[in-house]
Amino acid sequence: MLKRTAQSEGFLEELNIAIVHPYFISRGGGEKVIDAIVEILPHAHIFTLMADKSAYSQAIADKPVQATWLNRIPRHARIYQYLSPFFDQAIRTHDLSNFDLIISSGGPGAKTCRVPDHAVHVHYCHTPVRYLWDQFETWRARLPTFLRPVFSWSVTAQRHRDLKGVESVDFIIANSDFVGSRIETYYNRSSTTIYPPVDLAAVVPSDAIDDYYLTVGRLVPNKCTDLLIEACNQSGRKLIIVGEGPEKEYLSKIAGPTVSLTGRVSSARLADLFSKARAYLFAAEEDFGIATAEAQSYGLPVVAYKQGGTAEIISNDDVGVLFEDQTIDSIDGALLKFEAREHKFDRKLIQEHARKFGKERFKSEMRDFLQRCTSSQSDNP
Repeated sequence: MLKRTAQSEGFLEELNIAIVHPYFISRGGGEKVIDAIVEILPHAHIFTLMADKSAYSQAIADKPVQATWLNRIPRHARIYQYLSPFFDQAIRTHDLSNFDLIISSGGPGAKTCRVPDHAVHVHYCHTPVRYLWDQFETWRARLPTFLRPVFSWSVTAQRHRDLKGVESVDFIIANSDFVGSRIETYYNRSSTTIYPPVDLAAVVPSDAIDDYYLTVGRLVPNKCTDLLIEACNQSGRKLIIVGEGPEKEYLSKIAGPTVSLTGRVSSARLADLFSKARAYLFAAEEDFGIATAEAQSYGLPVVAYKQGGTAEIISNDDVGVLFEDQTIDSIDGALLKFEAREHKFDRKLIQEHARKFGKERFKSEMRDFLQRCTSSQSDNP
């Protein structure tokens, strides 16, 4: 049963509301979710583990953000992953006893906050913590052999606390149906999907298309950018890669003469690249895949890996082409399929399709969901 009953449609404004987010040390999709929630609930109080004011968005720049003792550790923004065993203990030092609605968001150290009995707890889940659950073996294999038993011991304890945190949650929101299936697998809980807010381009799709493909994002192994490079090396297709990351040096070495790595570019340059590319390429398995929706907002067709939340964004053949396997041959086959139909893609239709992932849609769905959570006597809003 819900712990509190609303009396009016404006009830959210009458509640004491806490927003709990793991950390504000960089800008990403999780922080954009918080920005949008703050725009819905500007009177909410914000709590976190660690915070770096240089990473604050305009939405929270003038708001007090309460951090934990972890914020006093030197260079915490660089070593935050190594502090994960302390996240659950630290987040519980926040006093949330006077709040009626608690909205936790993000990964470790958010939903395990201390929730008072009278409060409603809503958790926005980007994914069950990857290193604790589906990627445990991958993370363990990266460690030196002598550290692996320590990691396993730590994960066992963190899993226990993670599951205890789930018990305190009244309602779970998943950022995609794909993540919703993971929530059911690891937490044995149902969820409601509300896609995260995407910054949609306010442009008219360009008719001046250049002869190149585009991919944008952090250059890390799980993005599988190396597969895109090898596929374009093999076929001689032009590929422009925008982004920085630890893989940049390696990717630069394997890039052939038709592949360009630009690093970071200005917003104006990025918009121009999006507008004039033949298609956007994406080879990763993402929980949602926000970059693919951003590309669509320029009217850009997307050629992407079929697994993960991306398949929900590329939901029909009118907006892109999906490939079955993370292999060079599978990518090449999808590109050939795209090129055979390239003239049939309607960029205005693709742009219209992207609108269902915009911020205003997110804010409307989130407000309605929170209103139901706090006004209904049912456990299923």
